[in-house]
Amino acid sequence: MNREELIRTDETLDDLQLKGLHVIQKKEGFRFGVDAVLLANFAHVKKEARVIDLCSGTGIIPFIIAGKREPSQITGIEIQEEMVEMAKRSVEFNGLEGKLDFVNGDLKNLELLKSLPKADVVTVNPPYKLCNSGIVNPNDKLAIARHEVCCTLEDVIIACRILLKDNKRMYMIHRPDRLVDIITLMRKHKIEPKRIQMIHPNTKKAPNIVLIEGQRDGGAFLKWEPPIYVYNDEGGYSKQIDEIYGRRI
Repeated sequence: MNREELIRTDETLDDLQLKGLHVIQKKEGFRFGVDAVLLANFAHVKKEARVIDLCSGTGIIPFIIAGKREPSQITGIEIQEEMVEMAKRSVEFNGLEGKLDFVNGDLKNLELLKSLPKADVVTVNPPYKLCNSGIVNPNDKLAIARHEVCCTLEDVIIACRILLKDNKRMYMIHRPDRLVDIITLMRKHKIEPKRIQMIHPNTKKAPNIVLIEGQRDGGAFLKWEPPIYVYNDEGGYSKQIDEIYGRRI
């Protein structure tokens, strides 16, 4: 099949500007943003590591990690079948068969999780909003991506514990107002918070994103990373963001 035939009329092919990689997305609907790029950059992925990405969507985090690191295998788990189907076509478009794969499954399905090989790294960009915060249509694909319709924060952390090898690490991106919940639930399920980094829109605004690393059965020690500012005071992207995106400075 010609590669262009993998893209449908209601989709776009987006250049990640990373080793020639592209990802297929819907023109209308949920599309990846800076969150996914920040999380993929924050995760420490060693050469030949096995990575599992939860709430994978169309697979943006696995594709960025595949482009920036040298993992042996990356598996994305996503509950929405349409997104998994798009992600699989992106794998074919990029010629990454055997390195990336995607599973249509529910992270609350413990039998599914236990059937997968254990991971060195688990990444997750989960729904941020509580299900009772605002009007939510349970059949809305955007609602599933943004609200805890199909899984809760605790479901996500339980899944991470099941999937991780002993003493290996999870990486999550979330909202700072949920930080107490995140840390409380991580410790409840014996994942020790090890590293936190706050993301601010600019130097004059409070953080609106938090990145957190946890270690399965790790010892107590927490490191705060320097903050990242997405925009500089002139309104353009900051030097930090340019470096994360690999732009020439």
